[in-house]
Formats: sequence, C-alpha cells, structure tokens
Amino acid sequence: MPIRAVATCLLPLLIAFLVSPCGAAEQGVVPPLPGHAPVTVPLTLADLERIAIESNPTLVQARMAIRAAEGSHLQAGLYPNPTLEYIADEIGNDGSEGLQGGGVTQEIVTSGKRRLGLAVTSHEIQQARHAWDAQRWRVINDVRVGYYEALLAQKTIDVNEQLLGVEEQLLKAAQQLRGAQEVSEVDVLQARVEMENAQLNLAQARDRHQATWRRLAAVLGRPEMGPAPLAGDVTGNLPVITWEEALSRLLAQSPELAQARATVNRAECDLALQCAERIPNFEAGAAVKKDTGTGFTVVDVGIGVPLPVFNRNQGNIVRAQAALASARTEIRRLELELRERLATAFEQYVGARRRAETYAGSILPSARRSLELTTTGYREGEFAYLTLLTAQRTYYDTTLNYLVSLEEVWGRSVELEGMLLRGGLQGASGD
Repeated sequence: MPIRAVATCLLPLLIAFLVSPCGAAEQGVVPPLPGHAPVTVPLTLADLERIAIESNPTLVQARMAIRAAEGSHLQAGLYPNPTLEYIADEIGNDGSEGLQGGGVTQEIVTSGKRRLGLAVTSHEIQQARHAWDAQRWRVINDVRVGYYEALLAQKTIDVNEQLLGVEEQLLKAAQQLRGAQEVSEVDVLQARVEMENAQLNLAQARDRHQATWRRLAAVLGRPEMGPAPLAGDVTGNLPVITWEEALSRLLAQSPELAQARATVNRAECDLALQCAERIPNFEAGAAVKKDTGTGFTVVDVGIGVPLPVFNRNQGNIVRAQAALASARTEIRRLELELRERLATAFEQYVGARRRAETYAGSILPSARRSLELTTTGYREGEFAYLTLLTAQRTYYDTTLNYLVSLEEVWGRSVELEGMLLRGGLQGASGD
C-alpha cells in the first residue's frame, strides 16, 4: 500500500526525533516576552540566585527588620535624659522677686533594668537575623524550583515540537496519497487529528513555559525579564537524600527553629525585666536659688521614690510568664510540624525518584524498543498503521511522564535541602 511506503520513509525521522528528547544539547535562544530583548548567554542557577539576592524585595524587608531591631537595641541602652528646671518661689514676698534659680532632676534606673532591656533587644536582633535567613531560604528555594521547572518546560516544548514535525509530515503524505486516490479519507482524518492534538499540546507546553518564566522573574525581582536559555542538566545526577540525613539537618539547621529558640531567650529576659520593674526607679534632684529679698543663696536637694502600693507590675509579669510558656511550647510544636512537613515532602521525593529511575531504567527503553520493533514490523507488513501510531503515542506519553517525574524529584529535593521553606514573595518579618 503506498501510504505504507511513504510512512516508512518518515519513520527514521520519527525515531531520530523521539529516541533522545531528554538528552538534547543545551537550549538555544528562547523567544522573549513581547517588548524584551532575548538573552543569548545561558544563565546558570548561581546567576539566578545572585539576581534574586540583589533584587527580591522581601530580602530588603528582612534586612530592614534587622536594622529596626538594632535601633531598638541602641535605644534600650540609652540612659534617661535629665530635666532642667527654672524655679521662681515666693514672688512678691516683702515686695521682692522671691526665690529665683534653677535645678536639675535625674531619673535613676534601678535593678539592672537597662541591662535587661539590652538583653531583650539583643535577642530581638537574633530573631530578625534568623527571620532573614529563613526568608533567604524561601527565595533561593523558589528560584531553584523555578529554574528546574523552566528547564523541564523547555524540554517539554522540544518533545512536543518533535512530535508535531512528524505529525505534519505524516498528514502531508496522507493528503498527497488521498489526492492520488490511493488512501481513504479516514487515513487523512486520522493524521489530521493526530497533528491537531500535537499542535494543542505544543501550545500548552509553550504557555506553561512562559508562565514558569513569569513566576521565576517575579521571584527574582525582575518582572521585566523575559525567558532566557539556561545552563544545566536535569536528567543526570539526581539527588540522593535519606530520611535520617534530612531530619537531622532540618532539626539542627532550620532557621525557623533557631528563631523560635531566640524567641524563648527573649521571653526569659523580658520576664526578668518585668520582675525588675517591681522595684521602681526614683528621681534625684538639686536646685540653687537666690533669695532676692535677703540676698542669701539657698540650695534644695530632693529624692522622689514611687511607692509600689497598688501597681507592682503584676499584669506585665503575668503576661511575660505566659509568653515564655508559649514560646517554650512553640519549639516543641514547630519540631512536630517540621517532622510532619518533612514526612510529606520526603514521601513525594521518594515516589518521584522511584518513578524517574524506573522510567529511565526500564519503561523508556522498553517504549523505545517497542517503537523500533513496531517500525520494523510495519515495514514488513506485520502491523497496521494504527499500531505504529499507538507505539508512537506510548513513547511520547512515557517521555512526558518521565519529565514530570524529574520535575517533582528536583522540586521535592530543593525543599528537603532547603529547610522546607517556600514563599519567596511573602512579606518578610522579624517577628
């Protein structure tokens, strides 16, 4: 049958397209978003991370939170200002101007309150620094996930473009043979359906690639940045992570836990400060006055001490005690939450890695071998054209499923190695 001869001529091209869609060379220049010049130099993951560190606004917020905490620390160490007074007493007494003079009053801080205040604010600085570290991990993790998504989205476009090229040539051949009355309209319709499905899949892959780049550009803090070629390989050297390694690293290095521990330290110092507040500060003052009636100079000395009869800072002490108990409990709660999040991410990682390894080790080679055998059988008249299309579709679907598994492997491994932190555009706070 003539359609068999034409299709047979196209089969080597089909196999060349489909045998190694994931082992292709580095990407070329990717069409940019409208209004942006293309980037021709491939960007590495390190390049993207550097851009994000420089441009992501949440990291600026986190740095300013540290700066604010340092300002609070500076303020807490300042001693109260003295009060300068002008004094005029007994004006008009015996027709004189009375006592005229001036004095100085100073609040005396007791019970080490300044020292305790400095301790509280120093732990606030530590909280802010750990918050910055956590936000940095969020940004870096989002960049890494976006990088792998963009790489795999481009590879998905490559696979769909390869398939579409084959389908277009098969449709053209079917139309020519139909014009020569050598095949039925069913063959043309079947080829057209396959070609249009390939067009839709390619359009969807391109839309996804563009959306991936837009998300990545937002996290980078460069929303005007269009798609660019990326340097890197996602098919080899898949990360190997064990549960014990991931759990040990998370509990030892999590900035969330470090921030929670700093919160406990702050709460302990604040409780000590509130207990010290039970002993009131007092004021000491001295004044020098001249009696304009007699010409004598007199000196006044005074000390004022509040009596803690009603207010002994009871309420603030209770508040500080409750805050400390809550902060200590938060560490335990956060450890359990991290274990829960880690269990979910690790399960997804293990499953995705198993699928990726199975696809690469057996399923993809089997699908490729099936396509090769079907091609040979079709040439020899053993298989129908639809059988060949089925083998082709199986290999294509298997390849795309392999790419999906790779994307999940890299995404979950980024989370496991990045302290389970995501959300690179969430507002940063040192609280």
